[in-house]
Amino acid sequence: MKTKFSTGLVALAAASALALSGCGSSERGAEAGGEGGESAAAGFEDGAKIGVALPQKTSENWVLAESLFNDGLTEAGYEPIVQFANGGVSEQQNQIQAMIQQGVEVLVVGAIDGSQLGSQLKAAKDQGIPVIAYDRLLENTDAVDVYEAFDNFKVGQLQGQALLEGLADRKGEGPYNVELIAGSPDDANSTPFFEGAMDVLQPKIDDGTLVVKSGQTSQQQASTQGWEAENAQNRMDTILSGSYKDAELHGVLSPNDTLARAALTSAKQAGKDVPVITGQDSEVESVKSIMAGVQYSTIYKDTRELVEATIGAVDAYKAGEEPEVTDTESYDNGVKVVPANLLEPVIVTEDNAAEVYAGDPNLEELTK
Repeated sequence: MKTKFSTGLVALAAASALALSGCGSSERGAEAGGEGGESAAAGFEDGAKIGVALPQKTSENWVLAESLFNDGLTEAGYEPIVQFANGGVSEQQNQIQAMIQQGVEVLVVGAIDGSQLGSQLKAAKDQGIPVIAYDRLLENTDAVDVYEAFDNFKVGQLQGQALLEGLADRKGEGPYNVELIAGSPDDANSTPFFEGAMDVLQPKIDDGTLVVKSGQTSQQQASTQGWEAENAQNRMDTILSGSYKDAELHGVLSPNDTLARAALTSAKQAGKDVPVITGQDSEVESVKSIMAGVQYSTIYKDTRELVEATIGAVDAYKAGEEPEVTDTESYDNGVKVVPANLLEPVIVTEDNAAEVYAGDPNLEELTK
């Protein structure tokens, strides 16, 4: 059963409220009224500036999102300000503050660390600027209006399902030796990915069908700081040398394609074959690997669809309306339950890749 995702009580560093002046959105914030300003939009004119704060370029989907936001917002009649924060959290904080000062009417945030933007998001709320959490939940703040994302708990469930189906297909009957990889602990998505997967896998660990020989079965033990491939590979190197000298490794739960390839590299260097490994993001190299029968699965989350939905939310705020949401119960960010508009992820294996990627200009040719 899907559970609420509470981020817990993460202490934010004390910071004084930003004194922002002369912003085009300040008048709208005053119109909205209410305590500390309300972020429900009162509508705004054509040509408005829209701020899009993206994290580091850690995956192909983030790079694609940049061009899609620039093109899509421009075509919709807005002036986009789209920036990556490759320098880390402090850079993203500064970028968001600058966007507010430049008078953006809506702020879209794909956070590096969703718990470290409290002061900046409060400043946006005080100016009456609606805040959209893009792909990653913004935590420990009431200054977020809607969460636009794929259903991340379901992503995890699909990954767990793929691992079990792949093991049965490629190895026959169990028990199976498997290892678990989780995402970065500062990314709010890592928890629903891991919890969704364990919703499927934990019963099989409990009954002995799956054996995690390293004993590392918690999200904390399996985490990969920064989603860095090097960190996942180093951890797998240690696990393989310590727990698999005289044992086979049958499968790996990986939360994304980058870490899946890191695990495969580690196994290859150790002289091990990994018959089944999961992934996510449908990165080009991993799709090629799936078609070659190496990586077993990935998850397709069409970035075009997510950016389109997010621009749709911007359009709603422009009209003075609330965006469409599909879930008003599941995403507790530690301060409020954030209304979410969840899109459906799709599991991809060699068997259905051609069908799933049909029409995708970046992936369709890889399946022929």
